[in-house]
Amino acid sequence: MAIPDYQSLMLPCLVRLRDGEPHKFGELVPLVADDLGLTAEDREQPLPSGRQGMFRNRLHWASFYMLRAGLLNRPKRGWFRLAQRGAEALRSQEPINNKYLQRFEEFLEFVKLDARDDEDDGTTPILSIDTRTPEELLKQGYQQHHDSLAGEILAKVRNCSPPFFEGLVIDLLVAMGYGGSRKDAGKAVGRSGDGGIDGIIKEDRLGLDAVYVQAKRWEASVGRPVVQAFTGSLEGHRARKGVLITTSDFSSDARDYVTRIEKRVVLINGKQLADLMIEHRIGVTEIQTYTLKRLDSDYFDEEQ
Repeated sequence: MAIPDYQSLMLPCLVRLRDGEPHKFGELVPLVADDLGLTAEDREQPLPSGRQGMFRNRLHWASFYMLRAGLLNRPKRGWFRLAQRGAEALRSQEPINNKYLQRFEEFLEFVKLDARDDEDDGTTPILSIDTRTPEELLKQGYQQHHDSLAGEILAKVRNCSPPFFEGLVIDLLVAMGYGGSRKDAGKAVGRSGDGGIDGIIKEDRLGLDAVYVQAKRWEASVGRPVVQAFTGSLEGHRARKGVLITTSDFSSDARDYVTRIEKRVVLINGKQLADLMIEHRIGVTEIQTYTLKRLDSDYFDEEQ
């Protein structure tokens, strides 16, 4: 089943705490998961960052927001207990979500909203009733920016001159660790005269193996015949590995073909090319860096 969003986890969390006793958060996680009937796969599903489980992260935000609204209290580090306000919320049988929490002044102050303005005309913004956690919203914003930037890059690449395209591919290959130095790669890779470039480069700086590279600045989709001709040319270059790059895309038949041949051939389409350029900082400039941090609970543990 799909993992519930963090607002949908508020009520199950309150139900588990209704005995009024303190519960350690780490012990609460599997209990709520059991109540919801989550599978082992659901419980282990990671966040996009891969550093924490999605379910645990969402339950954390559910409990943290309820703590800020006074529905829970925290008797000591890592423990939660149902507060009187939380017991009242359970008895009310109302949906427990951000909208419910906004009735409490402590929560409004936490999200830096002013709900006490006597002249409020009803246009005062309220906390978004979004089902995603702050980490998930940050990831989505990053992905949207990344996709927009990739689109801009690809449009530029498709309109650049053949010499510039050649230099771009060389810069990217060297940044990825192929071709040795830029000078070496520049000698090995050159224009082929058919709207693309090709050459054979070192797989690593020591030149222990060779990779045949072909890049085509095309608009049309690259089909199986082109890919088949590329794999056949590996023999003539004494290469067992190949990378075929295009600014367009590959047909499903072409992609299927490379999975059934003995030689190792990697197909990189326009979107992947733009993604690699962003990852290896080719043609992009860093304008802002954000570091996501979390509370170091051990620092505040006075019992140590």
